[in-house]
Order: sequence, then structure tokens, then C-alpha cells
Amino acid sequence: MSISSRISQALHILFARSPQKIDRGQPGSAGREIPPISAEEVAEARQFFPLDKFFIFGHARSGTTMLTRLVRLHPEVHCNYQAHFFTRPPLLQSLVRDNEVGAWLSRGSNRWNRGKDLSPVVLRAAADFILERDARQLGKRIVGDKSPSSLLDGEAVRLMHQVYPDGRLIYIVRDGRDTAISHRFQAFIDFPDQLLPEDLRIREEFSRQPEPFLHGERSIFTEKGLRRAAEGWVRNVTQTHQQGQQLFGEQYFSLRYEDMLRNPWEELTRLWSFLGASLPTAELHEALNAEMAQNPDADWQQQKAKEIALPLQKGKQGGWRDLFTAHDREIYHQIASQTLQAWGYPVQ
Repeated sequence: MSISSRISQALHILFARSPQKIDRGQPGSAGREIPPISAEEVAEARQFFPLDKFFIFGHARSGTTMLTRLVRLHPEVHCNYQAHFFTRPPLLQSLVRDNEVGAWLSRGSNRWNRGKDLSPVVLRAAADFILERDARQLGKRIVGDKSPSSLLDGEAVRLMHQVYPDGRLIYIVRDGRDTAISHRFQAFIDFPDQLLPEDLRIREEFSRQPEPFLHGERSIFTEKGLRRAAEGWVRNVTQTHQQGQQLFGEQYFSLRYEDMLRNPWEELTRLWSFLGASLPTAELHEALNAEMAQNPDADWQQQKAKEIALPLQKGKQGGWRDLFTAHDREIYHQIASQTLQAWGYPVQ
């Protein structure tokens, strides 16, 4: 082979493998598609990180925080807050989403990857380490994360399944009308700097004279905001439940916030059984009752904006009946009545 031919061949090989040839995509693009983890890779990952994993999803203000506080009372179970592996951008997948990173993890000369894209293994190892780090220190054998899934809905379930097909998914549902109210007051109290002028006006009028709002005479919502809240709740509940059943089957568990408040011992006993925890004890029953009496979120809101939080009854079931105006009901039920009824919530 001539020198010029050898140089030509070398340049061809060099540029074929060069990162400069990799399409980075446009800013903000989704990037490359990442392969799901295989059964063999799951089995291998569990040799290094053997603790059982679960994830709590739910629409914002549906009781995910309370459920987390209760489920981790069990001596074998730990659950922490809002890693947002699969529920809020940039997501766990962002660690390997870049095209150059993908080329590096799947490059033929990389003998560590066994001829496959290492991306799903990297994602699983990163999440497993984060989850097991605290659980091992606490001596727990079952560990989970709670992250509200309002932003990605059913897509969050799909992303979870790509990394944790062996995991367990817990989905908590709350009456969408009450979630809308709770989310609205959270915005009033915690994020007033993010409110639009019309929302700020409603907030100021409520703080001065709450009685007409508390009795359904004046609305705490703008019509556009309430429509958006109803559509988001329907989408989240419908997509998450369908994807959960389809992808996880018996590894999927759903419950209603209202049932958890009404029968906490029965609901948590079912949930602990689903997670594979040992039978609960009388001491655990006492701890559950004590925890149910606490409401740290209400305490925080009282400290931050007493003039708004004081008239409210935090976590109340059916609070929408008092706060919704007739027009609010008409708007919300027009959008969400079918989903409300499917989950056993009366439309009246």
C-alpha cells in the first residue's frame, strides 16, 4: 500500500471516530434516544446495589409528602424527597443524553462497555448510589424517592421503566379540585414573586377580606388558570395510571389521598405489604397515629404568610365545596367530570 493510501485510510478512520463528526443537535433539543436497561444489566446492578427500590409519583399537592412521611416510619423502609430522576428536567437521563457522551460510552475501542452502549448502566448506577447512600446509613433494606410528576405525566413512568423495570411505582391521587385549591394557595404563600398581575390582585384581596372567597362568593382563580389546572390534573391522572398499569403491572400501586386520611393504618399496611416489608407492629401503629397528627407544611405556611394561611384548613377533604364558585364548578366539571367519577369523586 502506498504512503498516500495509508494516510488516506488513517484520516478516514480518524474522522469517522472523531467527536467533531458527532451532531450535537440544537440547543434545547432532546438529544439522542437512550436504550433501556436490559434484564442482564438489571441483575448485575442488583449485585452491587441490592436494596429494593420504589418511587412515589403524584400530581402536585396530592399528598406525596405526607405519604413519604408515613411510609418511612416502617423500620425497614426509607424514602427521601424529590431527586426528580424521572419527573423534572434536566432528568437523570441528562447525564448521558449528549451525543458525544453517547459516542464515548458506546465506542468500539472502549473495551469496558462489552460492545454495547453503557448509558443505561451508568444511569442505574448513579441513581442506585444516591438512593442507597442514605438507606444504608439508616440500616434500611427498602428505599424510595418521592417526586411529584405533574410536569411529565405518563412520560415520567416510561422514563422510570427504562432504568428501573424491576422497581415499584406508587401513585397517589387526590380530588383534582382540592389539588387546584392547595396549589393556588401554595403559589400565594410561597411564590408571590412569580404571580401575574391579575393573580397578585386576587391574592391581595383575599388577604384583606377572605370571607367572600372562603364561601364561594368570589373566585380565587382566574378562568384561564383553573382550566389549565383541570386539564393538567386529568392528563396526569389518566396517563400515569395507564402507563403504570401497562408497564409495571403488579409492581404498580395506586391509592387515594382521601382514603389515606380516612383509614391510614389500613392503607399503609397495604402499602408496606406491596413493598415487601415485614408485618407492622403495634409500636408502628402508635407512630403512625402520632405522625398523622403533625402538619409541618401548614406550620411553615403559617409562619410565612399568616394572613393567607390562617383562614385555611390544610389538607381538608372536599374543601372545594366551600371555595369553588358556581362558575368554578362549571369550568372544572366540564373538563374533568369523567376522570373525577372514574376515581370515585362525586360531581355535584
